[in-house]
Amino acid sequence: MPDRPRLEEALDILRAELAAGRSTTTELATKAAWLAYMRFGRQRFDTAATPDSDGLLFQYGTYAFSGRQMFTVDLTRQFGISDSDADGEHDHYVQVHCELRYEPEPALDALGRFDSWFFHDTDADINQWFATMQEHLEMLLERIPSEMNTYEEPV
Repeated sequence: MPDRPRLEEALDILRAELAAGRSTTTELATKAAWLAYMRFGRQRFDTAATPDSDGLLFQYGTYAFSGRQMFTVDLTRQFGISDSDADGEHDHYVQVHCELRYEPEPALDALGRFDSWFFHDTDADINQWFATMQEHLEMLLERIPSEMNTYEEPV
Protein backbone atom coordinates (compact mmCIF):
# COMPACT_ATOMS: atom_id res chain seq x y z
CA MET A 1 0.00 0.00 0.00
CA PRO A 2 1.77 3.16 -1.16
CA ASP A 3 -0.02 5.51 1.29
CA ARG A 4 1.12 3.54 4.34
CA PRO A 5 4.50 4.03 6.02
CA ARG A 6 7.26 1.57 5.18
CA LEU A 7 8.33 -0.97 7.80
CA GLU A 8 11.75 0.68 7.95
CA GLU A 9 10.06 3.76 9.42
CA ALA A 10 8.31 1.93 12.28
CA LEU A 11 10.91 2.53 15.02
CA ASP A 12 11.15 6.24 14.19
CA ILE A 13 7.35 6.52 14.20
CA LEU A 14 7.14 4.82 17.60
CA ARG A 15 9.82 7.13 18.99
CA ALA A 16 7.96 10.17 17.59
CA GLU A 17 4.74 9.02 19.27
CA LEU A 18 6.60 8.59 22.58
CA ALA A 19 8.19 12.04 22.24
CA ALA A 20 4.75 13.58 21.63
CA GLY A 21 3.64 12.24 25.03
CA ARG A 22 6.59 13.66 26.98
CA SER A 23 6.75 17.21 28.20
CA THR A 24 10.12 18.93 28.34
CA THR A 25 9.93 19.14 32.14
CA THR A 26 8.80 15.64 33.10
CA GLU A 27 9.66 12.06 32.42
CA LEU A 28 7.34 9.92 30.36
CA ALA A 29 4.73 8.29 32.60
CA THR A 30 3.47 4.81 31.81
CA LYS A 31 0.09 6.22 30.76
CA ALA A 32 1.70 8.49 28.16
CA ALA A 33 3.80 5.59 26.84
CA TRP A 34 0.67 3.41 26.65
CA LEU A 35 -1.24 6.10 24.75
CA ALA A 36 1.70 6.46 22.35
CA TYR A 37 1.76 2.69 21.81
CA MET A 38 -1.98 2.69 21.08
CA ARG A 39 -1.54 5.46 18.47
CA PHE A 40 1.39 3.53 16.99
CA GLY A 41 -0.58 0.27 17.04
CA ARG A 42 -3.53 1.78 15.17
CA GLN A 43 -1.32 3.04 12.34
CA ARG A 44 -1.19 0.63 9.45
CA PHE A 45 2.09 -0.06 7.69
CA ASP A 46 2.90 -1.33 4.22
CA THR A 47 2.58 -5.03 5.00
CA ALA A 48 1.10 -8.02 3.24
CA ALA A 49 -2.62 -8.48 3.95
CA THR A 50 -2.09 -11.77 5.75
CA PRO A 51 -3.21 -12.51 9.31
CA ASP A 52 0.31 -12.73 10.77
CA SER A 53 2.06 -9.90 8.91
CA ASP A 54 1.25 -7.14 11.43
CA GLY A 55 0.85 -7.98 15.10
CA LEU A 56 0.90 -6.27 18.48
CA LEU A 57 2.29 -8.01 21.54
CA PHE A 58 1.68 -6.90 25.12
CA GLN A 59 3.71 -8.75 27.73
CA TYR A 60 5.07 -8.28 31.21
CA GLY A 61 6.95 -10.05 33.95
CA THR A 62 10.00 -9.79 36.18
CA TYR A 63 13.13 -10.47 34.15
CA ALA A 64 16.85 -9.67 34.14
CA PHE A 65 17.07 -8.62 30.47
CA SER A 66 19.11 -5.53 31.34
CA GLY A 67 21.41 -7.37 33.73
CA ARG A 68 19.37 -7.01 36.92
CA GLN A 69 15.87 -8.04 37.92
CA MET A 70 13.27 -5.50 36.79
CA PHE A 71 9.53 -5.70 36.27
CA THR A 72 9.29 -5.18 32.51
CA VAL A 73 6.33 -4.22 30.35
CA ASP A 74 7.19 -4.92 26.72
CA LEU A 75 4.99 -3.23 24.12
CA THR A 76 5.92 -4.79 20.78
CA ARG A 77 4.92 -4.50 17.13
CA GLN A 78 5.84 -7.47 14.94
CA PHE A 79 5.98 -7.38 11.16
CA GLY A 80 6.23 -10.44 8.91
CA ILE A 81 8.90 -10.02 6.26
CA SER A 82 8.69 -11.93 2.97
CA ASP A 83 11.70 -12.74 0.85
CA SER A 84 12.24 -10.51 -2.15
CA ASP A 85 12.13 -13.16 -4.86
CA ALA A 86 9.05 -13.92 -6.90
CA ASP A 87 7.42 -16.44 -4.55
CA GLY A 88 7.15 -13.93 -1.66
CA GLU A 89 7.42 -16.65 1.00
CA HIS A 90 7.75 -15.69 4.65
CA ASP A 91 11.39 -15.04 5.53
CA HIS A 92 11.48 -13.66 9.10
CA TYR A 93 9.89 -11.19 11.50
CA VAL A 94 11.01 -7.78 12.68
CA GLN A 95 9.93 -6.59 16.11
CA VAL A 96 9.83 -2.98 17.29
CA HIS A 97 9.90 -2.80 21.10
CA CYS A 98 9.13 -0.26 23.77
CA GLU A 99 10.27 -1.73 27.08
CA LEU A 100 9.22 -0.01 30.30
CA ARG A 101 11.19 -1.21 33.34
CA TYR A 102 10.31 -0.73 37.00
CA GLU A 103 12.18 -1.46 40.21
CA PRO A 104 11.01 -4.82 41.54
CA GLU A 105 8.52 -4.82 44.38
CA PRO A 106 6.21 -7.47 45.80
CA ALA A 107 3.03 -6.02 44.23
CA LEU A 108 4.57 -6.10 40.75
CA ASP A 109 6.17 -9.50 41.21
CA ALA A 110 2.76 -10.81 42.31
CA LEU A 111 1.40 -10.00 38.84
CA GLY A 112 3.50 -12.85 37.49
CA ARG A 113 3.91 -13.07 33.72
CA PHE A 114 1.37 -12.27 31.06
CA ASP A 115 1.29 -11.96 27.28
CA SER A 116 -1.35 -11.33 24.66
CA TRP A 117 -1.27 -10.89 20.88
CA PHE A 118 -3.44 -8.84 18.51
CA PHE A 119 -3.17 -9.18 14.73
CA HIS A 120 -4.43 -6.73 12.14
CA ASP A 121 -6.25 -8.26 9.16
CA THR A 122 -8.19 -10.63 11.40
CA ASP A 123 -11.69 -10.30 12.86
CA ALA A 124 -10.30 -9.11 16.22
CA ASP A 125 -11.34 -5.69 17.57
CA ILE A 126 -8.27 -3.56 18.31
CA ASN A 127 -10.18 -1.21 20.63
CA GLN A 128 -11.40 -4.10 22.74
CA TRP A 129 -7.88 -5.57 22.87
CA PHE A 130 -6.40 -2.22 23.95
CA ALA A 131 -9.06 -1.83 26.66
CA THR A 132 -8.34 -5.31 28.02
CA MET A 133 -4.58 -4.73 28.01
CA GLN A 134 -5.00 -1.38 29.78
CA GLU A 135 -6.71 -3.19 32.65
CA HIS A 136 -3.46 -5.13 33.12
CA LEU A 137 -1.56 -1.82 33.34
CA GLU A 138 -3.89 -0.21 35.87
CA MET A 139 -1.45 -0.18 38.82
CA LEU A 140 1.33 1.25 36.63
CA LEU A 141 -0.45 3.98 34.64
CA GLU A 142 0.57 6.86 36.92
CA ARG A 143 4.10 5.60 37.56
CA ILE A 144 7.25 6.70 35.80
CA PRO A 145 9.38 3.77 34.66
CA SER A 146 12.92 3.54 36.04
CA GLU A 147 14.15 2.78 32.53
CA MET A 148 12.73 2.83 29.02
CA ASN A 149 14.25 1.29 25.92
CA THR A 150 13.07 1.37 22.32
CA TYR A 151 14.70 -0.84 19.74
CA GLU A 152 14.17 -3.01 16.68
CA GLU A 153 15.32 -6.59 16.17
CA PRO A 154 14.91 -9.40 13.64
CA VAL A 155 13.45 -12.62 15.05
